[in-house]
Amino acid sequence: MRVTVDVAGEDTHEVDPSEGPTYTDLARAVDLRPREASALVDGSPVSEDQPVEPVEAGEVRVPRLVRGGGG
Repeated sequence: MRVTVDVAGEDTHEVDPSEGPTYTDLARAVDLRPREASALVDGSPVSEDQPVEPVEAGEVRVPRLVRGGGG
């Protein structure tokens, strides 16, 4: 299963997660910690521990919730 992960305001990544991935696994695959970002499928938030379903997850948008500050 290939999933497109669009990190809002940043890059888009093609991810081929392992079998039975969760949305936390997708965040980690694009170098984000789960507490830094949320996952949206069709504009609605999904639980980070929810398994990724191939039908719903053609593209996942990941807005960052936390960013580092600039001095």
